[in-house]
Amino acid sequence: MNGRTYGILLVSIATVMWSSAGLFVRLLGLDTWTTLGWRSLFGGLTLLVISLYQNRRPTPAGTKHAIGLYLFAGFIAGLSMFGYIGALKFTSVANVLAIYATTPFICAGIAFLWMRERAERRVLIASGIALIGVLVVVGFAARFDDLAGNGLALLMTVSFAYLLIFARRHPALKLAPVNAVGSGLCLLLSLPLMSHQIPPPSELAILAVFGSTTSGLAYLLFMTGSRHIQAAEAGLIGLTDIVLGPLWVYLAFGENPGMPTTIGGALILFSVVWYMWGRLRAARALSRQRLKSAA
Repeated sequence: MNGRTYGILLVSIATVMWSSAGLFVRLLGLDTWTTLGWRSLFGGLTLLVISLYQNRRPTPAGTKHAIGLYLFAGFIAGLSMFGYIGALKFTSVANVLAIYATTPFICAGIAFLWMRERAERRVLIASGIALIGVLVVVGFAARFDDLAGNGLALLMTVSFAYLLIFARRHPALKLAPVNAVGSGLCLLLSLPLMSHQIPPPSELAILAVFGSTTSGLAYLLFMTGSRHIQAAEAGLIGLTDIVLGPLWVYLAFGENPGMPTTIGGALILFSVVWYMWGRLRAARALSRQRLKSAA
């Protein structure tokens, strides 16, 4: 498996994990901040265990980074995690989705300014189609006067996009401790707002799975996979979260997503499938060309 395929696989798995968040939220009877706090706690513990496992071997010479680099990256990760839940608290889901849909474009812009990486034309076209799909999903009902919620949604999107480029810029940076610091920061920010009563054992079990997958493994897999593909491409694949989330809730609870979500989701899926099909054809053509050259 080549590096590009490996990256696409990891990013896709992470996106599927993220899309399960709606299922966990439906199973829990907790408020937003309490859910976020416990999710961050279990996600951080999962990443801490992974970090300790990764550090069981001596770090190769020349790959050690200053503690400040990890704290900075962790701070950015924490802003992204907190901004997402905060945005949902202060504005509509429609607003958050509309702003989040700009992720591929923001990734492409940061990558060009910082690394002079030009996004492929096919990525930008597919991202544009996906953006139209998201606008259909929200039904053009976004309330752009909700400045606090919009600001948090933009903060979440920009910080997440920046973190993707940051991980590529520093390939020796270990991502598990970075996201562990982010989860810890998110927990600290949630503490004043969350309930301090311990949930019942059944909800604690759900929170443990919720945190370890969507806040722990998903972030780690996505950040690791994004190192092997273009940042805009990773952002495009991540948009399928918008489609898969309502789908899982519909299959599990029979919650009808509605016609706008169905039509917009189809557009988003089409954009990703169209892009991936083009990449697959290009890879096959290159493989055949190499075989002919070898012969």
